[in-house]
Amino acid sequence: MLKSRNYKWTLLILLALACPIISIFFGAADFSAAQLYQCVVNECDSAINQLIFWDIRLPRIVVGFLVGAGLAVAGSTLQNITRNGLADPYLFGVVAGAGLGASIATLFFDSQFTSSIGLDFLPEFSFSIALPLAALLGAIFAVTLVQALAATSFGGRGEQMLLAGVAVSFMLNAMAHFLLFLGEPFAANKVIFWLMGSLARVEDWYAWIMLPVVVGCVLLLLLYGRRLDALLLGDDNAKTLGVNVTRLRMLSLGICASLTACIVAYCGGIGFVGLMIPHIVRRWVGVTSRVVTLGCVLLGGSFMVLVDIIARSALPEQEIPIGIITAAIGSVFFLIVMRQQKV
Repeated sequence: MLKSRNYKWTLLILLALACPIISIFFGAADFSAAQLYQCVVNECDSAINQLIFWDIRLPRIVVGFLVGAGLAVAGSTLQNITRNGLADPYLFGVVAGAGLGASIATLFFDSQFTSSIGLDFLPEFSFSIALPLAALLGAIFAVTLVQALAATSFGGRGEQMLLAGVAVSFMLNAMAHFLLFLGEPFAANKVIFWLMGSLARVEDWYAWIMLPVVVGCVLLLLLYGRRLDALLLGDDNAKTLGVNVTRLRMLSLGICASLTACIVAYCGGIGFVGLMIPHIVRRWVGVTSRVVTLGCVLLGGSFMVLVDIIARSALPEQEIPIGIITAAIGSVFFLIVMRQQKV
């Protein structure tokens, strides 16, 4: 049994190492193994390869791995604290809140709108900073609203937290759609494309923001691993074991919100990763919280890097938004899980 478990962990680690390396060779420009070796060991043989490797592909791979790991860990934690295998980070209003923030930023920094109210200088503000910042604030607002509901008797239990998140999502989506309806069509198209999720506009500094957030949240979840395991036994049993169920659930929700909000702010809406990966990890390596968290980091990151390869290479001279691919795969997976759980 121990040898089998070690074998599975070895495969996960090898997969997490192999996927980023394979991903380097996919893209609009050809990149050979010899050129990769040259870039890693010394310097790239040309300025173009230097730009491709260090400024485009490597940051994209690192960010993609962090995105997959973060979403998978957030999904596994939410499924734990709600004891619902269908729980997903995007059911808690994070994407809807981010979409509302993005809609406000797009409308506010649109040149026609700002000129009409005498704020001509605002469009000079970098949209690459304004959009993720507004999306992050919108995501935080959404999660705060869900947590406020969860702190009351309305959202005291796991299943009611899910319902609160769904209600908040619908409300914020309605507000975002109304703003897009009022806004300029081209600006609305930019927000819609952003909400589909993509790594196409990733910059190297994204990784430096995401890395401490993902690592910090994972370490916190590992620290509280035994208490999270107690929640699987039910609230009453967890309280008997000395666990403050309400406080732990709120803390876990805050951690998941931080992970998801940071990811959505920079990469848009990439759904179903937090639903699929935890189920696969539990079947593969075990069900305890610490084991699932570590497994989700490895498999979630590998999965997102592979999906990004498909997004870049499936169509000639075009890139498919990652959110479309994960939604196509995840919808089928969702139906399978529903059938197994007889929801």
